[in-house]
Amino acid sequence: MNRTYKKHIISGAALIMQVQTSKTYSMKEQIKKTVILLAVAILSVSFSFAQDTTERYSIKHLNECNDELSNFGTTFYGDSQMIYSSPTKLNKTIRNIWDPNQQPFLELYLADIAEDGELVNRIKINSSVNTKYHESNVAFTNDMKTVYFSRDKYYKKSLSKDKEGVTHIAMYKADVISPGVWENIEEMPFNSSEYCVGHPTLSTDNKTLYFSSELRGSDDIYRIAIKDDGTYGEPINLGSKVNTKGSERFPFMGEDNMLYFSSDKEGGYGDLDIYVVRLDGTSEAINLGESINSIRDDFSFTKKKGANYGYFTSKRDSGKGDDDIYYFKELVGVPCNQIVKGIVTNKKTGRRIPGALVVIYDSSNKIIDEQIVDGTARFSFEIDCTSTYKVEASKEGFSLDSKEVVSSPDLDLILDLNLGSDAALVSNLPQQSQGVSSNPAQGAGSNPVRAFTNFETSNDNCQEALNNINTIYFDLNKSYIRPDAAYELDKVVDIMKRCKNVVVEIGSHTDSRASYKYNRSLSQRRAISTMRYIRMKGISNLRISAKGYGETQLLNRCSDGVKCTEEEHQKNRRTEFRITN
Repeated sequence: MNRTYKKHIISGAALIMQVQTSKTYSMKEQIKKTVILLAVAILSVSFSFAQDTTERYSIKHLNECNDELSNFGTTFYGDSQMIYSSPTKLNKTIRNIWDPNQQPFLELYLADIAEDGELVNRIKINSSVNTKYHESNVAFTNDMKTVYFSRDKYYKKSLSKDKEGVTHIAMYKADVISPGVWENIEEMPFNSSEYCVGHPTLSTDNKTLYFSSELRGSDDIYRIAIKDDGTYGEPINLGSKVNTKGSERFPFMGEDNMLYFSSDKEGGYGDLDIYVVRLDGTSEAINLGESINSIRDDFSFTKKKGANYGYFTSKRDSGKGDDDIYYFKELVGVPCNQIVKGIVTNKKTGRRIPGALVVIYDSSNKIIDEQIVDGTARFSFEIDCTSTYKVEASKEGFSLDSKEVVSSPDLDLILDLNLGSDAALVSNLPQQSQGVSSNPAQGAGSNPVRAFTNFETSNDNCQEALNNINTIYFDLNKSYIRPDAAYELDKVVDIMKRCKNVVVEIGSHTDSRASYKYNRSLSQRRAISTMRYIRMKGISNLRISAKGYGETQLLNRCSDGVKCTEEEHQKNRRTEFRITN
């Protein structure tokens, strides 16, 4: 009988906790595992440090502790040793294969940390801890005398199962006799046979235990008080600042009340992404960015206290086959999760202006986020500390307003933007082109729109004009507007200013590389980037919409598993225009 499994503790990422019927893995996803993205190919095959454009982290793939199997879940033991999970050796006498991934069950190992971050000289934790089932993810108290860890719900030689016959992950506590010897194992009182409890991490004062659980039916992160008498309070869900409709797992409590965790919520780079949030009740979670996160699972983040380095686990294509452990160095510090917020108002009347577009730029004038304000006319952006930004508001019929801000780690920034009324508009609107200008840099490949002399602005004629726009292309894994695309978009703006009644849908696409989920997100970013360019040229928000189609409308044979040239893939990374009214 076929059964579908849901990733949980060791995720694709590894230990799959329970049986679900909600997710199956298609042949498409299996094929994708063999496709190496061009963006990944630039990584050094010698596993040297690679730095991304944000210059926030450098990462290193570890050679000694990784192999083709799943290795993950690092925890510091003192200053010079590390605990992590790895499949045990195959036992031909006693079958020790876990059916979902056909790998041996996981066990806990202790390794030395070499000067270059490699994990070497590993030894297995004693047999009273490592059973014939899964063990993973540990947390030590400050005095290193007590450890919490995850294991299949196997206690006193008894394996517990739920009503469907499935064994879930549970949490245990033990005394640390020596680095590789843990004794006096106790099962935590809030474990259950019906759902998972695992991924422990402790607050800096050791008075609160954080963990992930399916207590409410989905993967969420909880906290529970550790009382002075050694008993425990009731599990408390961390709420919407951390938990979403997606799955939140692998919490790690860092310094300054910063909680790191993994989530597959909307808006990430791929499957599980690593986020950080300050547990002050007001801050939002921040994605750690592209150097740490990939289009695959990224999880189990841990950082050395008082230092700028640590480890995380990823299933990215640069690994050896399954989940691999990576070493990182933090180059500019942890995001502080500051907020810049304000209201868009009419400069003359003081009234609020709903529907205004607010854009925030970084110090190099690159757009990092945008919002269309609702009826309250309020906007809010999360920014990094100690950086310079420009915030700009605009709306058709008003002159724009922009202000520069310098962030700091102390307080949220309050910034109101005031738009001028119609009388101030004339000098601020983009000038409408008179016919179609030529662009010598475009070369012989350009296809200018036909002249607009006596142009009848019927929908058919307007659509024909749009069809004559050269295809707009994007670079691999990017959504910014290239110079050649900007030239074509100026033609679209010219057509829409003449065809004043048409409503246009932007449809953006990707090639087949990467997962369905990632490509849908990437194509939507491309569509929004295109729409933003056109809006900023004076076209009303009401006349243009954006939709990302991902890889669902390929123009050639370059589907999953088909070897194609970069030129062939380029044809699918495009934007098209369609009149919808």
